[in-house]
Amino acid sequence: MDAVETLGYQPNILARSLRTQQTQMIAVMIGDISNAFYHPVVRAIQDVAYLNDYDVLISNGDHIYENEKRFLQTVLRRPVDGVIMAPHRLSVEDIDQFIRRSHIPVVLIGAQLQHPQIDGVGGTSQPATYEAITWLIQAKGYRRIGFIGVESDMVPGPARYLGYERAMTDAGLSIEPGFVQKAKFTVEGGAEAMRMYLQQSNPPAVVFAANSLMAVGAILTAKAAGLRVPEDIGVMGFDDIPEALIVDPNLTTVARDLPAIGTQVASMLFERITGKETGPGRFVQSGWRIVERQSV
Repeated sequence: MDAVETLGYQPNILARSLRTQQTQMIAVMIGDISNAFYHPVVRAIQDVAYLNDYDVLISNGDHIYENEKRFLQTVLRRPVDGVIMAPHRLSVEDIDQFIRRSHIPVVLIGAQLQHPQIDGVGGTSQPATYEAITWLIQAKGYRRIGFIGVESDMVPGPARYLGYERAMTDAGLSIEPGFVQKAKFTVEGGAEAMRMYLQQSNPPAVVFAANSLMAVGAILTAKAAGLRVPEDIGVMGFDDIPEALIVDPNLTTVARDLPAIGTQVASMLFERITGKETGPGRFVQSGWRIVERQSV
């Protein structure tokens, strides 16, 4: 041990993994590293990993199918003991093929893909959006409500749109032409959607954005056009990211306990890695709450 300390010896992880058949490493793929939604989630995953004496590799899918597919191929070439991912483009067939070849546990963030052998945490998109739109109608008195979403092949946008559509229908309200705009899950996407609204002769009184980056872009664009938020047009987002408190006015949003999501997915993964859990795939629905600020 004196020699170890003197020489700064570090064990060869590759050699050790050949003997133990464990790499002491997990891989995490997130959707967009620039989206602050993922920061507390990944931090919590890393905390749980460290408690289990594991390291974490992080990859950014960037909502691109080729990037997500490459992540799976990389894991197959450079084995890890488990995977956590938030896929946006992968199919159930992609995931099924991966687990058949890798034979390692996988836990998903989100409810867009479901597999009988895979654990997941999520499922808030449709019910949380439904509650948010209903709250805008009943508590805030809005009737003309727009929705900034994404293309139908981009999750979790469709589920959030269904929540919006169902809430409007249940309230007996019509979705007027031009009230649904599709954009990217970015500040720039929200800005472009708001520009489209402002070109309309009678734009919505409030818009609900499918994520808070889009909502921030919508607020900045409305203000740049000389409108007051929320007096002239209200804006609400989904996920309570730090930018929600930086933008003026502060953003009203649907909030989830992001560290709790990270802790949950990591705990479920290590239950699989250690053999504590061997049954069929489990799914845990994460909770949400409406955080009212000044943007509506």
